[in-house]
Amino acid sequence: MIENTAIQPGINPRIFQQYKAESYSESRQNETVKAVGNSLSVDKVTLSYSTESVTTYDSSMTLQVVHNDGFDLLRGLVINMFKEQGLSLNIPTGNTEPGMEEINLEEITPQEAEQLIADDGYFGVEQTSDRIVDFAIGIAGGDPTRIDAIKAGIDKGFSEAKQAFGDWLPDISYNTYDKVMEKLDDWVNNTTSIQA
Repeated sequence: MIENTAIQPGINPRIFQQYKAESYSESRQNETVKAVGNSLSVDKVTLSYSTESVTTYDSSMTLQVVHNDGFDLLRGLVINMFKEQGLSLNIPTGNTEPGMEEINLEEITPQEAEQLIADDGYFGVEQTSDRIVDFAIGIAGGDPTRIDAIKAGIDKGFSEAKQAFGDWLPDISYNTYDKVMEKLDDWVNNTTSIQA
């Protein structure tokens, strides 16, 4: 919104004096500037914005209710990341029941996802941290003197995952990271005490 407003010389003399000097020099150059008198006319700009809720309609013009926005967003990010890396969208679940050995990320429901990340779930903090620690110890050849390299590798992987998801990860990721570091420290302490 642009409004025309006047500045009185008593309000801000510096601006008025500057304008008068510019106005005088301009009038001397092209002689078409009219005298302004005791006030200065300027434009005032006001910036504002408003938020609007986005509503989606299908072809019959009925409102579509969008459920699980956060779930769908995260699933979409994971699916895109997997596709970009050429990875399979079928993920093993650790379940030995026939037909339940793996899930397809494009077909998983929010309820199935909640079961998988529950405390006792295959992707919960305990089981996931166990798999990460077992893998890290295996790569280190069971050598506790390589703990710094192991932790640096885990830090790097965590940082890359965080970056891939726009510098944000769900709380379960941070809890799993903390549990991994705790289990690695326990492993080093137990291994060192046995060797001593």
